Amino acid sequence: MSYEWLLFGHLVGAFLFVGGAVAAAVLRVAAMGKERRPAEVAVLLRSARLAIPPIAVGLVLVLVFGFWLTGRLDRSLGETWLSLTFLLLGWIVVVGALTGRQDRHTRELAERLARDGVEHHEELARRLRDPLNLALSTSLLLATAAIVALMVWQP
Repeated sequence: MSYEWLLFGHLVGAFLFVGGAVAAAVLRVAAMGKERRPAEVAVLLRSARLAIPPIAVGLVLVLVFGFWLTGRLDRSLGETWLSLTFLLLGWIVVVGALTGRQDRHTRELAERLARDGVEHHEELARRLRDPLNLALSTSLLLATAAIVALMVWQP
């Protein structure tokens, strides 16, 4: 396969991965809006789940075409910028699973409250603004931005 097609596959994966991550983050932040009813929170968090397949497909494409490109360009997987990228991807996978699990529990609570006709619930508001979850979610976006920077500038 030509270099151009390998690069195209890698970039498609990167756009899916980054686009899905940004979409999920925007929907998650929107769910935290002031005075959101549980039904609105449930819809927004349910919508954020739709970003998971593009993120997963993007990650697979990035890795497959990235490894292929590395071999094609005769680069070493041990180069510092690639090692940092793998470390950041590992962080994203592990922390994304943890924060995703907490967000799933928050969505399930919002769905139960919406079914019961509750208009406001302190526990739901507390979960949406959990400082640890927010810090970890922020770290996911920062790691994604760092990976993009590493790929573009290859220090």
